Amino acid sequence: MTVCVTFFLWITRKVRAMGAQNVTLALPADLLREAKHLAVDRGMSLSRFVAVILEEHVVATRRYRSARARQRRLLEGGRPLGTGGRITWRRDELHGR
Repeated sequence: MTVCVTFFLWITRKVRAMGAQNVTLALPADLLREAKHLAVDRGMSLSRFVAVILEEHVVATRRYRSARARQRRLLEGGRPLGTGGRITWRRDELHGR
């Protein structure tokens, strides 16, 4: 059985400043019941609880994307190896041949 519930969500600080929007979600009844209990345990409304969970997910996704972009830039640029671009050794020297 699925229950439709309208949530009044505050997703980010910007949305809070501009106002919130109503969203209708269809959730399984048992999931909705557990979510309500979790919200009560944390002392917040179901709407606020869902908003906090969504905000955490959005922030984590933004941080991941930022870190991935930063690492790609590092990989593309390469790292200095202290050689100044000059190879001063031979393969035989490195392998003790």
